[in-house]
Amino acid sequence: MTPSVVAPPRDRLSAWCGWLMLGMAVLAPIVAWLGPLAFAILVAGVGLLGLPAVRMTDEDRPALIALFALLIWAAVSTTWSPYHPKHVEDGTIVKMAFELPLYWSAICAARRADPRLAKLALGVLAFGFMALGAVLLVEATTGAQIYRTLHVALYEPIRPDFAIRNVAQATFIVALLWPLAALGAPANLWPWLAAFMVLSAGIAAHVFLSDAPVVAVVLAPIVGLAVYRWPRGAPKAFGGIVAAFFLTMPALVWGVRALSDYTELESAIPLSWGERLSYWSHAVDWIADKPLRGWGLDASRMFGPGIVLHPHDAALQVWLELGAIGAVSAAVFWGVTLPRLARPAPSLAAAAAAASSAVFLLFLALNFGVWQEYWLALGALVAVLAALHARAAPASATAALQSTSTHYSE
Repeated sequence: MTPSVVAPPRDRLSAWCGWLMLGMAVLAPIVAWLGPLAFAILVAGVGLLGLPAVRMTDEDRPALIALFALLIWAAVSTTWSPYHPKHVEDGTIVKMAFELPLYWSAICAARRADPRLAKLALGVLAFGFMALGAVLLVEATTGAQIYRTLHVALYEPIRPDFAIRNVAQATFIVALLWPLAALGAPANLWPWLAAFMVLSAGIAAHVFLSDAPVVAVVLAPIVGLAVYRWPRGAPKAFGGIVAAFFLTMPALVWGVRALSDYTELESAIPLSWGERLSYWSHAVDWIADKPLRGWGLDASRMFGPGIVLHPHDAALQVWLELGAIGAVSAAVFWGVTLPRLARPAPSLAAAAAAASSAVFLLFLALNFGVWQEYWLALGALVAVLAALHARAAPASATAALQSTSTHYSE
């Protein structure tokens, strides 16, 4: 007698979240090339459409409490901040109030996605980023000619240097996401896709004179290999190092100034790095004036010409604007989040997530303002892809089980 195989009930929310992930995977490489600022809209849109999937586990609670505390303190600090946006809707705190729930919702949608669709989405993302790498190589050899042609056809003429600057932003995104993106390809292909993404991002960044992505494509494999080699201890050490960075960065700058000729050091290195050292030096002086509560959210914008927009270091910006209270909240968040990548055995997905997290933190430490919405969206996207890899993992096992059941029924 042939035993019957009962099909599992259809999970509509799981399917819906899976299709959201697939749509995001299709759009991400295009957005990375043509308009990275739209990542804020893309990730928030996924979060908005995925709100029914929102859940919070006991393991999530410490990190979310730290983020919520940071949000509340940032809102309170606007009462004494010297910076006031012209329009309420342009205020950083308003954006943050929407970003936290929507970006979290996007992560929950990835956790809830149908495993087969999650696997498909990761495969689409892998080949999409391979195509983006090929486009970047062409853009690097032609002076962003493809971008300029599309810009003229769809919008208006653009100066070549502006086009190159815009396309160069894509090298940051490939350098950030390649570990998680490449891993979505079939097992026999992902190392080759990873190598191609690294080379394309590194070469394009070098041609476009972007130093940080070149450093990033070297840093990511080092961190990833460490987490793969020591799956239990390396993520915990990583979390401790990042937490210490947020707590001690002002002291590090003070120490360098005390032990060296800081002005000579600024003059001896390339201009862009010298400017960063100058921003950091000014930042620690102002941090010393209000070390506990800080100067208030977005106050960095008011400290020109010593600081232009922000200190170009996440830890110093948090200290300067939100004081020790904000720095502790940020340290707690990273200190409890990164150790969650610890595994009892080597895991490529955990190693890739750690590698991308390291690059995200590198760029925050050297390049971007800590509240820039599109960069926060990309940080959330790292978490989304990590969750999607975890969700896709059972897909192969499920397929094998169904194949066995079908064979048995015959």
